[in-house]
Amino acid sequence: MTSTARALPRERLLRAAAELFAREGIATTGVEKLCQTAGVSKRTMYQLFETKDALVAESLAEYGPATIAAHLPDDTSEMAPRERILRVFERLEEFADQPEFHGCPFVNTATELRDPGHPASVVARHHKQLLTDYFARQATLAGARDPETLAKQLTIVFDGSAARSVIHGTGLDGLSLLTATALLDAHHASG
Repeated sequence: MTSTARALPRERLLRAAAELFAREGIATTGVEKLCQTAGVSKRTMYQLFETKDALVAESLAEYGPATIAAHLPDDTSEMAPRERILRVFERLEEFADQPEFHGCPFVNTATELRDPGHPASVVARHHKQLLTDYFARQATLAGARDPETLAKQLTIVFDGSAARSVIHGTGLDGLSLLTATALLDAHHASG
């Protein structure tokens, strides 16, 4: 990856947006601060992105895949499906213990915007569905009775756990992992 100083203005804006929106929120991060952080003029920003909303959506689309990938086990690992699901929650526990953890950027975005039709909400929903789809695939491989329902329940545990960590300003102390394990046990997902 190129250094911030040498990155193109578009890349700098996307990176600054991802960092600022995660840390400070979308509404409280003004265009002035975005541009200052990215080292670009407002004029350049509006030449690259029609609106701040477009920048929010594009930033989430650009950095969303890395956010999801950070929680998933390596594709080459030889973990059983149940272990792969639980690894997601182990990673969430690890991230939640970090002081710079600000919750799930997809949930944060959709919650803050409160508009399911907003372009960034659409991107957030898409990325959350990717996580649910991952859970469903693994649950199917693990032999769950109802993999689709289990996948939705696991996503709720993931989202709720991330929100709890932010609300309380503390880690999860194994709670998300314990809850995911209980769900897997209830669905007789072995493997």
